[in-house]
Amino acid sequence: MLELTREQADRVMSQGPWLESMAGSLRETLLRHAQLLKFAPGQIIYRYGETGGGMYGLVAGSLTVNAAPPDAAPRLIHLGKPGTWTGEGPFLTGQPRRIELRALGDSWLMYLPLEAMEQMAARDPAFPRAIGFNTALTIDLLVRIVHDLQKRDVGHRIASILDRASWLGDMPVPLSQTDLGIMANASRQQVNATMQRFASHGWVRYTYKSVTIIEPQALRRFSEGDKSE
Repeated sequence: MLELTREQADRVMSQGPWLESMAGSLRETLLRHAQLLKFAPGQIIYRYGETGGGMYGLVAGSLTVNAAPPDAAPRLIHLGKPGTWTGEGPFLTGQPRRIELRALGDSWLMYLPLEAMEQMAARDPAFPRAIGFNTALTIDLLVRIVHDLQKRDVGHRIASILDRASWLGDMPVPLSQTDLGIMANASRQQVNATMQRFASHGWVRYTYKSVTIIEPQALRRFSEGDKSE
């Protein structure tokens, strides 16, 4: 399993969009309270409907974000990106979890306990506003996911998903064709045909269980090809 030091973990998270926006003293306090945890492939970080609990930030590895309305089973909608955080819902609302997080591969995460969040909020009025900013970042991401799903062409939808996963570089992304179909609202046959097309252009290498993104800029340009639709 991937190994890293606490110093390396702090550096990764400090460069993420949320902690990078914080005042230095608040960021230092948060990292001092955060715990570095590791998860095995397939391990559930938290489930929909769980009560309590704090925030998680991805340091290294990969995780899936799974969501659905209360009367449906959670489905894969996004891959986590290092430096990003989620899980502030119980702190903001006092209500149970609304999504599920699961480790896709070997992963390291920071965990900020709910008790520590409440202590920080009591001591520093800037902290609740900082939490609100992270929620705004999450909303920005959800808007992009919805925008990508509204693209009429299935190839554009799949290219958009691969673009969002391109931060992994030339490492295989452990997404099966079934996973891509769920995320892109596409059949397995459509995914297979699209991936063959992308591979013929040299944009990806793929198997039924993983995809390696070779030309992310080409995928991005292709994904944006329906702007006039």
